[in-house]
Amino acid sequence: MDSEHVASGGKVPTPVPEDSAVVVDARGSVMVWSAGATQLLGYEPEEIVGHHATDLLAADLPASARRHIAEGRQWATEVALRHREGGRVVVRLRGAPLVDAARRRLWLVTGAALTNPAGPTDPNAAAMWGRTLAQLPLPVAVYDLDARLVAANEVMTRVMGRTEEEMRGLTLWEIEPSWPFDEYDRLQREVLRTGEMIFHEQHGQAPGETREHAWSMFLSPLKDENGTVHGLSATVFDTTEQYWARQRLAVLNDASLRIGSTLDVTRTAEELAEVAVTGFADFVTVDLLETVAQGEEPRSVPPGESVTVRRAAQRSVLEGCPESVVAAGGTSLYPADSLPVLALVSGRGTRHRSDDPALRAWVESSPARAETVGKYMIHSVMMVPLRARGVTLGMVHFLRHRTPESFGEDDLLLAEEIVARAAVSVDNARRYTHERRTALALQRSLLPERPPALTAVEVAYRYLPAGSGADIGGDWLDVIQLSGARVALVVGDVVGHGIQASATMGRLRTAVRTLADVDLAPDELLTQLDDLVIRLDREEGPEARGRAEETSGEVGATCLYAVYDPASRRCTLARAGHPPPALVTPDGTVRFLDLPAGPPLGLGGLPYESTEVVLGEGSLLALYTDGLVEAADWDIGVGLELLRRALSSPADTLEETCDKVLSTVLTGRPTDDTVLLLARTSALDARQMGTWHLPRDPAAVAGARKVAGEQVAAWGLDETAFATELIVSELVTNAIRYGEAPIRLRLIRDSTLICEVSDGSGTAPHLRRARVFDEGGRGLLLVAQVAERWGSRQTPTGKTIWAEQPLPA
Repeated sequence: MDSEHVASGGKVPTPVPEDSAVVVDARGSVMVWSAGATQLLGYEPEEIVGHHATDLLAADLPASARRHIAEGRQWATEVALRHREGGRVVVRLRGAPLVDAARRRLWLVTGAALTNPAGPTDPNAAAMWGRTLAQLPLPVAVYDLDARLVAANEVMTRVMGRTEEEMRGLTLWEIEPSWPFDEYDRLQREVLRTGEMIFHEQHGQAPGETREHAWSMFLSPLKDENGTVHGLSATVFDTTEQYWARQRLAVLNDASLRIGSTLDVTRTAEELAEVAVTGFADFVTVDLLETVAQGEEPRSVPPGESVTVRRAAQRSVLEGCPESVVAAGGTSLYPADSLPVLALVSGRGTRHRSDDPALRAWVESSPARAETVGKYMIHSVMMVPLRARGVTLGMVHFLRHRTPESFGEDDLLLAEEIVARAAVSVDNARRYTHERRTALALQRSLLPERPPALTAVEVAYRYLPAGSGADIGGDWLDVIQLSGARVALVVGDVVGHGIQASATMGRLRTAVRTLADVDLAPDELLTQLDDLVIRLDREEGPEARGRAEETSGEVGATCLYAVYDPASRRCTLARAGHPPPALVTPDGTVRFLDLPAGPPLGLGGLPYESTEVVLGEGSLLALYTDGLVEAADWDIGVGLELLRRALSSPADTLEETCDKVLSTVLTGRPTDDTVLLLARTSALDARQMGTWHLPRDPAAVAGARKVAGEQVAAWGLDETAFATELIVSELVTNAIRYGEAPIRLRLIRDSTLICEVSDGSGTAPHLRRARVFDEGGRGLLLVAQVAERWGSRQTPTGKTIWAEQPLPA
């Protein structure tokens, strides 16, 4: 490796070292000063170590070199340095970034002199240089133009596991014909061809070593004063500690990116195991306390008691996790005072080798565990409690059996760091699951348990909560039996998610049922509901209203309310910002009803309009929420077309049709709550009804009582004759006395016996208690005593008073 250099004063060329090595820290202070650097510049290590490297500069570094240093990139440049004797030496410097065990940046600077300072030549320089190379504590080797080894120092022979004589004259591929020496051989020939230095990093086990190392190699061309390449040198640095420091940093970065991607406890535990196995462990298990796995609030681990845990996740470098003695999802028991229990109680991670008596006792407490440890030669274990916000959630085990090195203190710190990060995500997922389960239970408790049996319609419905990526929303549906065999169909959607939205949904559903009992028309009902939403919004305070104003114009809730009368086959509908219903006529035609959209509930001051349509018997109405037809990757028109396609060929039953609609329209897990309500209409047979128009004459009461008795007798309901005649007598009398023409009596035989008396007055009756000497006021009281239930409703021409009786068994 000898070369010639010329002093700046024109002295006779003298041999100098081709390469010198210096290590500089991030602040620019010299940490290591090699013998080659001493021979080049004359400074002894004690004179220069600790001083700033810029003290050696006889001229500023070029701008390109300064930029590469600032960016932490490799650099190479020519620069003038100060010799100890006062001369000026032009040197070709190369810098490579390194990282020490504390993750601080270092710089390895190597150089070869182009000019030598004036001074006396040393006749023993060549001998000294040879001894420097031989004794340098770094692997160094020299190769000729054919990439055949010329010389190697003692450290290099130890790393290669062969003597210099055994390797001399051979290429690296001939010395070790295996990977990665084929790559080294290729890189050497590239250096000889291009005359440019190559820096290469490799992690693996050298032939003469018993464990893996990380190596940083500098392959440098050997040139004469004319720049002609005569060979190359290889200088190797052991950067194992820096390698593991970078690996730990990479694992932490990987953990921050991969752990906690979902709000699912099990998936979060799996992500933790995946990161650890791909980073530094051979087998990882994540056990959650049984209370945590069941979604309950975690409790502190009492000392001296056994602990039941559930295996949430496990991952191994071996396919199928053969080391595991507990299957994923299975439970196991940590005996009292065992290593895991002690770690759970203390809340601190521990590491153990196979010869640790405490670990041996824990292993031998389970024959299956002892067999696995022996079979797979597990030699190092870490136990790290899974804790978040001061609460213990479970335990993570890290094991090694394929990696020869035992876990070190740095590994334990790394494990504690990634477990701490994962614990927060696990706790977040647990809290979310608990709240979502509560909201879902609340929402389901407010939905009909099963479709009611009604004469007017046959119904089926589906409710699908959103996937795990979103909270429970406020979608709801209802089927309400009204007077006169009519039925109300309701579908609504509260803006927002979570328990608050479910609670609001419950209040609105209750309000709809209350207003439906009053028999309000659909447009009037939505107006009343709009006022209720405004009051609810005011009750939440100004902060909640401010949030509502930021929701892109969506305020309160949307709703669709429909009332179907099987006697007239008329359906009256109104909607408040809700998607239009679909109608399938008996001939199979599908169309979306053109209803006035109406504003969403909660805006206030804007009117709602009702639309009346006549439905053929056997028509199918489809009511739904926007979660069915809206998606992030398509327009609502696409969803409506898919719904039309699904309804155009309905299945044999409504239940099967519901499933077909969902499978056709929903391509995956819904991102919003989805409600679908299907209702197939029926019509009352003429034989189930009797209708009579009465004059406004007190004498008509007797005739009405007579025809009512004859009608119930014709239906075979003789047991109800007396009560029916009494109800008819009192209701017709009230209509004649207090109402206006026209007066109509109607009897309906449905699931109950219904008596209706209509008149042209809009004044609603009310039940009052008559005094002893009062001549009136007892009619409705008698009706209330005889009927199962009674009430009144407004009609376009007046009002209707009705009463229902149960049919005889």
